[in-house]
Amino acid sequence: MTIRVVIVDDQALVRAGFRMVLDSQPDLEVVGEAIDGADALRVLDRVPADVVVMDIRMPTMDGVEATRRLCANRPAGGPRVLVLTTFDTEADAFAALRAGASGFLLKNVPPEELLTAIRVVAGGDSVVAPSITRRLLDRFAGQLGSGPTENPRLAQLTDREREILLLVAQGLANAEIAARVHVAEATVKTHVGRILAKLQLRDRVQAVVLAYESGLVTPGAEGPRTT
Repeated sequence: MTIRVVIVDDQALVRAGFRMVLDSQPDLEVVGEAIDGADALRVLDRVPADVVVMDIRMPTMDGVEATRRLCANRPAGGPRVLVLTTFDTEADAFAALRAGASGFLLKNVPPEELLTAIRVVAGGDSVVAPSITRRLLDRFAGQLGSGPTENPRLAQLTDREREILLLVAQGLANAEIAARVHVAEATVKTHVGRILAKLQLRDRVQAVVLAYESGLVTPGAEGPRTT
């Protein structure tokens, strides 16, 4: 299956470079380009895509706002967003994750990492390792709001699913969670899938954000929040 990609960046040379790398792959096809967030929304209204490679800093509408609008209005099966950033724009990348992006990369990653990330995102997963997500959330905890707000959707989770969500939010991978709760890794994967479905989340990055916003875990803590 060919993965359809839209590239969003205000620099023509960057777009051309990405297009050259992506078009060299038999399973990837660049179906559109946009010069900023507003242009991206217009392009995506006309062109079906699986993944949007989104820059952060752009005129007219930046990548965070474009991601928020795209993900808020995205129908089931719509395009997923992979945000690109630089070392000094981690706060913007965090905001994009909260807006609905499926992950982010630095612009100086090797081409093979970009290709792998696009394939991972297209497959419905996140390209941000749980431990990296945890560090970002810890660093930018002040952006989570004035305080934790219990999300009513959490009531849908079983005790085991809530336990798994807490461990995901602590930065544990599936294998580590399996060892912690003494079940098979495949069982953990099934639980994570059910958690995402019940909470209407796109991937485990969004699950981590929800866990922090709901106060299930607190930034910098080693475990769940206690009262």
